[in-house]
Amino acid sequence: MSGMEEYDAAKPKRVMSRDEVRAVDRWAIEQIGVPGVVLMENAGRSCAELVREKLRDVAQPQVCIFCGTGNNGGDGYVVARHLLNSAVTVRVAICGDAAKVHGDARINLNILTQMGCPITQLDPEDANLAATVRTVAGQANLVVDALFGTGLQGQLKGPCVKLIEAINALGFPVLSVDIPSGLDCDSGEPLGTAIRAAWTVTFVAVKRGFAAGPAASAYTGHVYVASIGVEPSPSE
Repeated sequence: MSGMEEYDAAKPKRVMSRDEVRAVDRWAIEQIGVPGVVLMENAGRSCAELVREKLRDVAQPQVCIFCGTGNNGGDGYVVARHLLNSAVTVRVAICGDAAKVHGDARINLNILTQMGCPITQLDPEDANLAATVRTVAGQANLVVDALFGTGLQGQLKGPCVKLIEAINALGFPVLSVDIPSGLDCDSGEPLGTAIRAAWTVTFVAVKRGFAAGPAASAYTGHVYVASIGVEPSPSE
């Protein structure tokens, strides 16, 4: 897979904190001039490549993508579009108020809507949340977690905890976008709870929390580091 490499803790690899990752994004957008929507496109396409690789032996693959209302969800819409283009059956669940989706994420949501992708708005405060999650996921061969990104800080509130637990309870293999939702980027500890992914496609560099100790691997699964299309120098 082009521009993507599996992380091996025994081999040296660039490791970044939350603030360092944010600095790379600012550098790419403000100094290099790469629009944020292009960075999102590159990130989502990398995830879609790995999904296709994992489902290569499935005759009629089905994927369910759980998206948050921020940019991590925007990456998820890009994943959905590329999978649709590969004849994968895709369902998307927006977990929260779709009216809160703005900027680059809104651009990609609008494109996905125009393509006719089935999109469900899921309310994390739904009393029957676990059953709703099961219904939306259907008979998916793989679930994509695009709920929360590296910026998540502070303990998760009850509805978000229930949502993540409901996704984990599906028992389906999960691919997380950039970081398993609920995992702290810097400490590698769950913020109340976290997605237990089989694979995580992380962008630019290994996150500090992934390398903090073996406990994080229970949430990240196998980690792949993907390019966003521009590579910072070691000083960035």
